[in-house]
Amino acid sequence: MHVAQIVESLRASRGFGHKRDIAGVLSALGNALPGGVGDLGQAVAVGDDCAVIADQDGYLLFAIEGMVSDFIRAKPWFAGYSAVMVNVSDVYAMGGRPLAVVDAIWSQGVGDAAEVLRGMAAASAAYGVPIVGGHSNARSDHGQLAVAIVGRAGSLLSSFAARPGDRLLMAVDLRGAFAEPYPYWNASTEAPAGRLRADLELLPALAEEGLCAAAKDISMAGTLGTALMLLECSGVGARIDLQRVPAPAGVPLQRWLTAFPSYGFLLAVREPDVERVSARFRARDIACAQIGIIDDSRQVSVSGAGESALLWDFARDAFIVPQAGAPARGTTPADA
Repeated sequence: MHVAQIVESLRASRGFGHKRDIAGVLSALGNALPGGVGDLGQAVAVGDDCAVIADQDGYLLFAIEGMVSDFIRAKPWFAGYSAVMVNVSDVYAMGGRPLAVVDAIWSQGVGDAAEVLRGMAAASAAYGVPIVGGHSNARSDHGQLAVAIVGRAGSLLSSFAARPGDRLLMAVDLRGAFAEPYPYWNASTEAPAGRLRADLELLPALAEEGLCAAAKDISMAGTLGTALMLLECSGVGARIDLQRVPAPAGVPLQRWLTAFPSYGFLLAVREPDVERVSARFRARDIACAQIGIIDDSRQVSVSGAGESALLWDFARDAFIVPQAGAPARGTTPADA
């Protein structure tokens, strides 16, 4: 597939669509609040992986994820597992460590929720993050699930801290397989719990040692959609080389670019620290490579096999950050 075709396909994808709806949600929320969303008192602006509240001990982190209903119907155990897993990833992506999760679950009877709850319990045990409460409704006409998490950080990683000249790195665990037919790359459920936890500890360690200031976990928008969110929040652009993207053998590039990996992060790193940071991941058998260079263009271009195409121009079109005076986009239920 040509680079221009990849760009066109990604722009029309469900993952991009869900993330673009965030701009509409933020516009609606800002219009409803007297001082807008910028007056909420958080340490970083709305749009990062977690809400951040500064206190005397550092930063308190909050995040929440919802699972789409078709995923819950098709793979209830994995949906429950994933709801905890993605929240844990959000906290680590901010340089923090998770403390506990709560859930809200709707089902047609208690038995209908059993597999979802078993999946949540398995992830809680694997990642060492307790489920401490929540809300249930076993008399709903269909299943729904949302899980929220609280964590704490001493030093932050943020989507708002990338700077021109930084190198864009991708770190991803390729020791997995797709949860067919979905775009979820599962490198978690069969992995030892100790390894899962130690792999995630790389993120707060990098923040605390000053080796990285900006990061984001790769979400349902895939590698390039996640890059757009990170770059837009930081007010920068980038040139991304698709041939440098770490990928599993035998997986078509188009599919991989839309994948949601159970362990996948984008990091903005100063050039002198690239090798040191990359070596940390490689030492744990996690693929890590520089896939782009961040600049001040506010445009994101992608290249590969001698071709290039413009993926996004933030000056002309918002991705998740609403432009001043822009009408709110329609919203749909958020996915993981």
